[in-house]
This record gives sequence, structure tokens and C-alpha cells, in this order.
Amino acid sequence: MKLKRFLLRYYPPGIILEYEQQNVLKTKSIDLLDLKPNTNVGEVVEEIAKKEPLITNSRKEQVAQLITRLQQKISQPDDRYFYLFKVLRAHILPLTNVGFNKSGSCFITGSYDRTCKVWDTASGEELHTLDGHRNVVYAIGFNNPYGDKIATGSFDKTCKLWSTDSGKCFHTFKGHNSEIVCLSFDPQSTILATGSMDNTAKLWDIETGRELSTLSGHSAEIISLGFNTKGDQIITGSFDHTVSVWDVNSGQRIHSLIGHKAEISSAQFNWDCSMIITGSMDRTCKVWDAGSGHCIGVLVGHEDEVLDVVFDYTGQYIATASADCTARIYNAFTHELITKLEGHQGEISKISFNPQGTRIITASADKTARIWDPLTGECKQILEGHTDEIFSCSFNYEGNTIITGSKDNTCRIWR
Repeated sequence: MKLKRFLLRYYPPGIILEYEQQNVLKTKSIDLLDLKPNTNVGEVVEEIAKKEPLITNSRKEQVAQLITRLQQKISQPDDRYFYLFKVLRAHILPLTNVGFNKSGSCFITGSYDRTCKVWDTASGEELHTLDGHRNVVYAIGFNNPYGDKIATGSFDKTCKLWSTDSGKCFHTFKGHNSEIVCLSFDPQSTILATGSMDNTAKLWDIETGRELSTLSGHSAEIISLGFNTKGDQIITGSFDHTVSVWDVNSGQRIHSLIGHKAEISSAQFNWDCSMIITGSMDRTCKVWDAGSGHCIGVLVGHEDEVLDVVFDYTGQYIATASADCTARIYNAFTHELITKLEGHQGEISKISFNPQGTRIITASADKTARIWDPLTGECKQILEGHTDEIFSCSFNYEGNTIITGSKDNTCRIWR
């Protein structure tokens, strides 16, 4: 093995090693999820060198410099105030979903008008209309971090794969017997997963367009799915009150996470693939050990349905959003409540951390989005102007641009 170069990953903190093995270029990552501005750099370097044979004595100084750069990045103060940059009336019929590419340079909107549109963020210009579905375009997504492909899942029971640059359709994936309501790319951008109201999920080969496997076993609709960061496992959340963990290569179910007393609303792996968080209409969230499939914690306190749940990028904090108009932040390991986010006057359907983990955004039926400090619970800013409920909100990778999507049929860019 020969080390070729280092790449820096800011969020979550880490160093990517690019190396050559038998004339094949490969990469591996050193995760530094616990890195703090005051962490002793020398100790971290020695710890890495012990475990990683590619880090020889001659490379230690270089690694120390990279860790110092990561520390400088995470210690930057986050006092950004967001201003309304653009209002886009994207479609004639209602929006279903909005989403950024990694950098936030462009974004996509899905709609009841059966199309997905691609937009340039800086100019607000429409780049492409992805036209071809015969019913509502409901689930949409970029193959981040690459961003060169877009997937659209529709109520017409098909999913389509498109070129971001040209707007050309590469493949139409057919096989589901009912509406497609969720989709996800694997981290390597080789597989696309789709979840459907037909109680199954399917895995598709992005290159060839063929079906790789059908994930069967749920007894009700699948409304949430997501890969782990290694790309070797995928979770599906269902209205049958359970979440299933599947092996991507074989298509076999590894675990069935049973314990919720109502429909699942949201499910996600943490960054290092050790934990899974699930949110349910039963007003609770559960934390599961991904290896054993055992429940290791229950997050209680919400007085109404939990509508969304997420880990921060490092996997150390959990944020929950509820129909009780509040959001909550928990410690992912101790399951203790850190803070309650109170102030919305309507249900919160979406919650998201910025990549730095220093801010949270919530989208609410009260027509506002709010930005919060996740550790103190202080509301830092209210994003006002939408005239109907906001169902979508997200940061770009740098955390300096926000998109909000509303039932008022506009999306707003804030920066």
C-alpha cells in the first residue's frame, strides 16, 4: 500500500487517505467525530498512527497540520444572520419537495404538475424541467456529494434518473405496484433505493438501470428509507410500526426493529453506522444498536406525534420535531434531554442540523422557519414571509444557504 495524498473533510471532521494497492486507487477515512478546538493534536496523531499503517513517522507532521486546520474550522463563531435572497414561484400546482445539491449552487423542486425543475440558486433561473412522469412527482434527490444525477419518484409507480447538466433521462425504473414516496442514493452513487406504498423497497443499479433486489417483508406502506455511510446496509420505516435493516448486497433482512406502537415517521443511521434513530406517531423516538438490532433508549416527552428525527453530522446529538409545536435535542449516548425548542405556533414537520452542528432549522405549519442554538435552545432567527405552512427546510453543505418550501407554492432562498 502506498499513500498518495490526504483529503480534508470538514463535516463531520475527518481525513481521507487516498492510497494505491496493487495499482488500484482506493480511499479510506479517519473519522475525528470527537475533535474539539482544544483537543491535544499530538495525542490524536499518535492515536491515528497506532491504528493506521499508512501514517508513518514522516507523515505525522502533515497529519498534525490537517487536524489543526479542522480545529480552526470548527472553532469559527457561527453568528450568521440570514436574509431573504430569492422567492421562486416554481410551479403552477403545489410543491411536494425541495432539495439542494451539496454546495447549494443548484436545487430541485418536485410538484403535483408531474415535473421536477432544476434551478440555479444564485440567479434563480430555471435550468431544466424534468418532464416525463404521468402523475405527481413526490420524492426527489441529488446523488450527493457528486450532484451530477437527480432521481424523481412518482405516484405513477416509476422512478426516473436524470442528468443534472443536460436534463436528459438516463433510466426509468419500473416494477413497483403503487406510488413511490421516498428514495435515496447510496453514498457511492452506484445504487438507488425506492420506497413505495406497495409495502416494498427496491434497489436499482444506476449504471445499467436494472433492478438489483426487492426488499419484501413489511405489512404496510414504506414511507422512509436511508443508507448507512458505508453503503452496505439500508433501513426502511413503515406504517406497520416497524423499521427493517437490510443487507444491500444480498437484499436480506438483518433486523426488524419492533417496539413502536404506531406508524413510523422517520428513521436514520448515525455517521459511524453504530446507531439508528426512529421517530413514530406514538409520540416517542427510539435509539437502536445497529449491530444487534436491540433498542438501547427511548426518547420521551413529546405530547403529540413525532414527525421528524435526525442525528447531527457527528452522530452525537439527536433532534426531534413534533406535532406538539416543539422540537427537542437529546444526547445520542445518554439519551438525556439537552434542550426544548419552544416558540412555534403550529406543528413542526421538518428539522435539520447545519453541517457544523451549531444551528438547527425547523419548518412549521405556522408559516415560519426558525433557526436555533441546539445547546441553549435559544431561537436565533425567525424566517418569515411564507403565506402557508412550510414543509421543507435544509442547509447546504457550508451552512451558509437555506432553502424553505411551502404550501404557498413558493420556495425561498436565504443566505
